[in-house]
Parts: sequence; structure tokens; C-alpha cells
Amino acid sequence: MTSWRPTPALVRASLLALGGLAGAVVLGLTTLAVLAAPFVVVAVMGLVSRPRHDPVLRTRIDHHRLHEGQGTASRLDLDDATGVEHVTRVAAAMPHVATRPTHGASGSLVADGLPTLGFSPRRWGRRAVGAERIGLTSAWAGWRWGPVDMPEHGLSVLPQTAPYDSRAEVPQPDGLVGRHRSRRIGSGTEFEGIRHFAAGDRLKRITWPVSLRTGELHVITTRAEQDAGVWLVVDGLRDIGVSGGIDGAASTLDLTVRAAAALAEHHVRTGDRVGLLVVAADGARVRLGSGPRHLHRLQGTLARVRTEARSVPPERLDLGASTGSVVYVLSPMLFTPLVDATAGLQRSGASVVVIDTLGERDGGADRLALASLAARMQKIERDARLERLADLGCPVVPWRGPGTLDTVLHQLARRARAPRVRRA
Repeated sequence: MTSWRPTPALVRASLLALGGLAGAVVLGLTTLAVLAAPFVVVAVMGLVSRPRHDPVLRTRIDHHRLHEGQGTASRLDLDDATGVEHVTRVAAAMPHVATRPTHGASGSLVADGLPTLGFSPRRWGRRAVGAERIGLTSAWAGWRWGPVDMPEHGLSVLPQTAPYDSRAEVPQPDGLVGRHRSRRIGSGTEFEGIRHFAAGDRLKRITWPVSLRTGELHVITTRAEQDAGVWLVVDGLRDIGVSGGIDGAASTLDLTVRAAAALAEHHVRTGDRVGLLVVAADGARVRLGSGPRHLHRLQGTLARVRTEARSVPPERLDLGASTGSVVYVLSPMLFTPLVDATAGLQRSGASVVVIDTLGERDGGADRLALASLAARMQKIERDARLERLADLGCPVVPWRGPGTLDTVLHQLARRARAPRVRRA
């Protein structure tokens, strides 16, 4: 049980005070008494200032859910500060978490306010902050309490949404409402053409200039505006490279998760329905949905992605997307069953786009080293997989931020509007 104990400074001052006074009395030297006088004052004041009550400490953090690069503060609550003069806090070092002050140590006088520690997570995922040791000191540095270990706090760190925007429309929208132009005629705002008036047409659709010129009623036709079903397939099977957090180099899983978060935010903001499938040993699936609450759910699922060295059964790779959906497969394409599942989805008629998140990887300075040769062989196999997907008509684009998918989506939209020949 923690209690107030004398500090080494108080013990030294008491011993020197007693020794000096005893020597002055025994030897009759007033000089010793004069030399011992300061220690007597310190010892007496230290003994008198002993706190009578044990304090109760609690720590709390301002936020429990942050994005990469954002920060929060850990604050200290002290119930009974009677007799406490100084507080010292030392936080434990956590991976991918920056602290302020830099080394995680802070102290201040109680009269100036309790010290505060700042934490800033530098990588997405589940982080633990606030594991620290706290010590209290009384006036004249005579008594100390602790140090005591404080429990850590869980912090959910969402991936940073990389700057992304796209002006391209999603091909084959199949929802009820949205901003994408449909191939069907409907009550939208996108001009389609002018035709003769028919029974059931709305009067406000009549174009009077054309009707007066031709002598017959004509109406304006428009295209319906619909939302699209967008599926994000995240490859969480492997993580290649060393993650340096938001300030350093990005691993393949960093690129995958951040790109998925950017795409999810973009499509939810435009009114589309977005679903998520995490391909991993303990993968997760989020159904199609829209709105801010659904976006938070998607981001929270992405923040819980973990890689494990376990195989995934083929039935777990069933994407289950409908024909009118758009599927973004975010992966470095190093897992053959995932490539086969993507090829099968492409054959089923869905609009599939493979986003390559391998990034720029250096095979090493020594090209004859065993690790370098293995990486080169793996790259050759990967290139063969990507060529097989390209032969099936599935585009493969590297992730480069804003505008990554504009050209690809325009091509898919033209392909969707092209007439198809069916076998009799």
C-alpha cells in the first residue's frame, strides 16, 4: 500500500542536524552548531510539513477516437492536494505514439496547475496511451508518495483520409437516388433529348419553343440520377515494408488502409452506398450503407485490420457483389486465391478495378543476395498475375492519390454504355 515516506534529502538533513548539535554539545564547539543550523531548519520544516492524508489519483484522456496525426491530452485528477507541493509524471514509450514533452516526463508545482501530457498517434490501429508513473512530493521535499503505476487508456486511431477526389462517374449506378447519370430515362436534371408528347408526360416538361415551331407538342427527356453500390476489398493478408507512421515511409498495409479510407469518404460524401470486405484470417464484412454513421463504422473496421501468418479458406474470398456494383480491390496482389477471386468477379459482369498498393519497393543494393533474388522472383509472379487480370479486361492502377481512378472510371462508363452482343 502506498503511503508517505521520508525522502533521502530529509533523512540526510536530519542526520546532519543531529550530528552537528550533538558534536557541539559534546565538544563544546559553537562552530558546529552554526554549521548545523541550516540543516536543523530544513529537517524541522520537513517533519512539520508531513501530509496527513493519502491522495487519490486518476488519469483521463480528452479523446478516445482520433485520426492519424491528431493529438489528445492526458490529464490528472487529484482529489486531496493538501500538503502536496510538486507532481511528477513519466509516461511509458509506446510504438507509433509521439508524446509532449518529447521524452514523456513532466512535472510542476501544484500551485501552478497539475502537469499535462500530450499524445499524438502516428499510425492507425488500436493504441494504448497513458501508461505512466506518478510521484508526489511535499513541501521542503521532505516526504514523497509513490511513484505509482497508472492504468493505460485505449485509443482507437482511424486511418488518415489521404487527399482524394474524383470527377468521374461510377459506371452502372443501380440505386434509387444519387448524383450519377443512369442509362435509364427518368426525372433527373441531365438533358437527354426532345421527343413528341405522349400520354402521361408532365406538362412542365413541354418545351414551348420547339412545340410552337413544329406545331406539335414536344417534351424534354432527362436521365435519372442514381447512387452506386461500391465495394471496397481490402487485402490484409500481408504487410510488406516497415511502417514509419504518418511521418515516415508507408508499408503496403498503410497504403491499402489509407486508400480505402479515402475512397470510402469520397463515395459516402457523394451519396453512394459503400460496403467493405477485409480479406484476412480474422476478416470483417460491412454491408452496403451510406451516411456519416456508416462512414464511422467503415473507418473503425479499417482501424482494426491485422495481419496474421494464417491461410484463408477460399470460401472466405467470396465477394458477393451484384452485377451493377463497382468493386475496388486494394491489394499488392501477392496472394493467388485473391487474384482468382478477382478474376471470377470480373467474369461475372461487375465493374472491377484493382488498385495496386505495393508502392515503390527497392529490392536491395545487393541484387545477388538471397532476399533480393526471392523478391525479384516474387515480382515476376506478381506481374504475371496482373497481366492475366488485364487480359480479362480488369484495369490495374497504382494508388497515387487524387485523380487515380478518373481515367479508369471514364473507360468503364463508356464500356457500360456500349451495346453488347448476346448469343442466341
